[in-house]
Amino acid sequence: MSHWTVWFIRMSLIYFFLATLLGLLMLLWPGQGWIYLPSHTHLNLLGWMCMMIYGVGYHILPRFSGKPIFSETLIVVQFWLANLGLVGMSVFWGLYRLNAQGLFQGMLLLSAIAETLAIFLFVYNILRTVKPAG
Repeated sequence: MSHWTVWFIRMSLIYFFLATLLGLLMLLWPGQGWIYLPSHTHLNLLGWMCMMIYGVGYHILPRFSGKPIFSETLIVVQFWLANLGLVGMSVFWGLYRLNAQGLFQGMLLLSAIAETLAIFLFVYNILRTVKPAG
């Protein structure tokens, strides 16, 4: 397995643990749970699920297509954008819900844009890899 495939899978497992821990804390303090619900959801879906899909997808889909991944560089850029975007969204969702100030809303938006770009890079890289011949 490639270095970056392993790191996507590692991060997926870390986010799975963090989402589970946050879910437990939300149960222990239900009055505050609404603040962290978007963070919990994003850690599960973009962290646990998407990071695992990225890692497994980068490992398996090039093999199915019979050719190497289109761009290793895009994998690296996507890894950092996806992780920075997810961590940013997880932190700034809570801060935004506690205090809807412009700074937190702006940082949340920047994090969401980074995450959207990461998803676009994955889609582009995989489509260029599995593109049918002729």
